Amino acid sequence: MLKIDQSLKFSDLDEQITNLWSLSGEKILSIENNYDHEKGAPVFTSSGKYTTRGWTEWTQGFEYGSAAIQFEATQDEQFLEIARRNTVEKMAPHVTHFGVHDHGFNNVSTYGNLLRMLRNDHYSGSDWEANFYELALKLSGASQARRWTKIDDNNGFIYSFNGPHSLFVDTIRSCRALAVSHLLGHKYMDEGDKEISLVGRLVKHALSTAKYSIYYGEGRDQYDDEAGRTTHEAIFNTNDGQFRCPNSQQGYSGFSTWTRGLAWAITGFAEELEFISILSDEDLDPYGGKDSLTETFLKAAKSTADFYINNSALDGIPYWDTGAPGLTNMPEHYLNSKSDPYNEHEPVDSSAAAIAAQGLIRLGRFLDTNSDEGSNYVCAGLSIAKSLFSNPYLSEDSTHQGLILHSIYHRPNGWDYVPEGSKIPNGESSMWGDYHARELALYISKLGKNENYRFFDSAI
Repeated sequence: MLKIDQSLKFSDLDEQITNLWSLSGEKILSIENNYDHEKGAPVFTSSGKYTTRGWTEWTQGFEYGSAAIQFEATQDEQFLEIARRNTVEKMAPHVTHFGVHDHGFNNVSTYGNLLRMLRNDHYSGSDWEANFYELALKLSGASQARRWTKIDDNNGFIYSFNGPHSLFVDTIRSCRALAVSHLLGHKYMDEGDKEISLVGRLVKHALSTAKYSIYYGEGRDQYDDEAGRTTHEAIFNTNDGQFRCPNSQQGYSGFSTWTRGLAWAITGFAEELEFISILSDEDLDPYGGKDSLTETFLKAAKSTADFYINNSALDGIPYWDTGAPGLTNMPEHYLNSKSDPYNEHEPVDSSAAAIAAQGLIRLGRFLDTNSDEGSNYVCAGLSIAKSLFSNPYLSEDSTHQGLILHSIYHRPNGWDYVPEGSKIPNGESSMWGDYHARELALYISKLGKNENYRFFDSAI
């Protein structure tokens, strides 16, 4: 169980974050100068070097989004150049990629960050550049919204790359694409000139995720005995819209909790709480109203956040799945000790920690940091960040291209690199883990200066 340091303040991490940016810049340049992009987007490291893995093209936005964030944090213009040039040259296919549910990952991380910085005068650009980014974000949101499976006349979800039957818990955080597109004033038009509400699709997807992807300890099935557990995938019969069963692609099983999916839910719902708070009642009344939606999203966010806190190691780093079979061979106190990425039984997943930490801080701030509950979540996020930004998780090896070590991609498929002499994967990084660590560091730094960082700031 995470030991929360209630005394932590945002500024307490300043020295660690300064060190992180120094290391981060070296690694971004190493990838930019040495990685062969003809092989596809970099996904995760193998023996310290970024490699690709064809499944879906969901990580390229994290690569160039990392350069954008690096520039914002350091004002080193070589990283702005990397982000701008590569976004223009390489990201266009992602804007209209109808085959994936990852638009919020790829496009808000690139076009969105660049537009936000441009509008906030972090750098100088033309009206053409701003309009270019806006158009990309508008189209991306509509492309994401197009992947729609109808449950009944009032409900549905954005289906995963796995097919129309598949609701992924990941997608709650990628719904940011729909939010930005809506705020930019875009209209998604379908057959017969019918306008489809981007807010409506986002909200309905979030409601389906809250209902089918998250457990609340309310006896949904035989294994629903603890609130906050998530399932990676919910399976539906597309003929009649009925929910059929929980499932998992990257976790151990549909009845255990893959911790990166858990982290996506924490941060996704926390961000959507921030988003709906700025919308009008008129925007949300057709979908139950702001109060009802806030209650549902808050229940989902708090349940998953509490489950994460209770099922992580003492330093806030979780093992890759709470039901992973090798955990039965771990010492009885393994959740009451610091995480051990070098154990012989099951790997940890630092990328889940990097994602979850931001969500915990956002949730705490939404609840009000002057309240005990809100302060507790903020300090939980800072406690995790403090662990991530230090040994053995922060990579200080200049020959290793990864920033945050001990990330896991796909344990069931055996894709992760197992070093010689080890029984489990360890010592490697992922593009999403590194990006979210950078985003977390930027967010904490801004909060320490009484500033903010929200995914939709580019659109308001």
